[in-house]
Amino acid sequence: MLHRHARAACAALTSVTAAGALLLTAALPGATAAEPAPPATPSAAAAMGADSPSPEILAAMQRDLGLTDTQARQRLVNEAEAGALAGRLHSTLGKDFAGAWVRGSVSSALTVATTDPADATAIRSAGAQAQVVRHSLDRLDAAKAALDRAAARTAVTQDAPVWYVDVRTNAVVLKAGLRAAAERFLAASGADRSLVRIETSTERPRPLYDIRGGDAYHMGGGGRCSVGFAITRGTQHGFATAGHCGRAGTSTSGYNQVAQGTFQASSFPGRDMAWVATNTNWRSTPYVKGQAGQNVRVTGSTQAVVGASICRSGSTTGWHCGTILQHNTSVTYPEGTISGVTRTSVCAEPGDSGGSYISGSQAQGVTSGGSGNCRSGGTTYHQPVNPLLQAYGLTLTTSTDPGDPGDPGDPGDPGEPGGTWAAGTVYQVGAQVTYGGATYRCLQGHQAQTGWEPPNVPALWQRL
Repeated sequence: MLHRHARAACAALTSVTAAGALLLTAALPGATAAEPAPPATPSAAAAMGADSPSPEILAAMQRDLGLTDTQARQRLVNEAEAGALAGRLHSTLGKDFAGAWVRGSVSSALTVATTDPADATAIRSAGAQAQVVRHSLDRLDAAKAALDRAAARTAVTQDAPVWYVDVRTNAVVLKAGLRAAAERFLAASGADRSLVRIETSTERPRPLYDIRGGDAYHMGGGGRCSVGFAITRGTQHGFATAGHCGRAGTSTSGYNQVAQGTFQASSFPGRDMAWVATNTNWRSTPYVKGQAGQNVRVTGSTQAVVGASICRSGSTTGWHCGTILQHNTSVTYPEGTISGVTRTSVCAEPGDSGGSYISGSQAQGVTSGGSGNCRSGGTTYHQPVNPLLQAYGLTLTTSTDPGDPGDPGDPGDPGEPGGTWAAGTVYQVGAQVTYGGATYRCLQGHQAQTGWEPPNVPALWQRL
């Protein structure tokens, strides 16, 4: 974990010293001949806001990923479209689905894995590359879940601190400093040994202790972390952040040392999530702090695909970008095991904990932990934002223009929507809702918001 302890309440942020360990305190059915032509729908890129990225995102991607402005823009568009296609193919392949990822610095070519060779033609016809593998994603997830359960009931040492589902190699990877420790952990879990690959690693993740995402805040008992994303809960304003930064009842002051709020709930270890309710002097805004303090707009929380670009904002190191390496990772810190985090190649340092991870304009998660630094590089982990929002009943604060996915009053929309779909609800892949008399299946995890009704966002919803 990454954390910072303040020596005096009036000290400038640059004088706050680091202490403790590193914790980052990341095929639709066609219309029949009798049906009228469907109304025009926006592309996935337009719906997700990927076609209008902020200058700060583009500048950071150019610096950290070695892209030109044009290449960065094209990559964001390609990744948004790839994510939508991956969601549709996941729905189509069902239990055969074995994961999806993009590769290429600009083209973001999508590969979809399946356990059934007969699916390859359909995958290629949809516009993706096909890879036939031995194990389904469900089977890999089950093996990782066995490791998670073992970690909860046994003392997992720092010699086997990280494990995750790696869809690109069709395996569960267990990273360890000592192979013997990894073998003992694997044996205790009961997981299928044929699904797990042990890799030697020098990683020693530790927490990063440290209302605009990326801004600093200070805990009443000492220490500094970073704001993740501004949220509301009814009329209450506040922000999401890392659980290791504070416990329920911990008071906070803002980047300017002015009284700010109180932690309402916190989970760590197990998960690394928390939220702070602020006083009436603080208001939620739909922004993350970008390069040179500029505002980066947040328009939603659609989870990006493995291999996609991702940027982070923190109060110590500011803006840095990298790529998503794996979702559904478990990592052991000195305080215990965290599950369900996303592993990235973005760097971070003490004080960045709790800060924002964002892909394009889509919120991804809050900084949890990692290793390395922003001089030599590192690996970091973020707590995905959608499970955090769902756990605490929070609503992500977004701009009034969520990527222009369409106006519910447009002629193509149902006159009387009704149904079970509801703005503010966090929907996971596979969830089904009704809207306007039709049934839809969720293709990409996200928190629903007005303007993103199922008929308007085919990147997120498939009509059944």
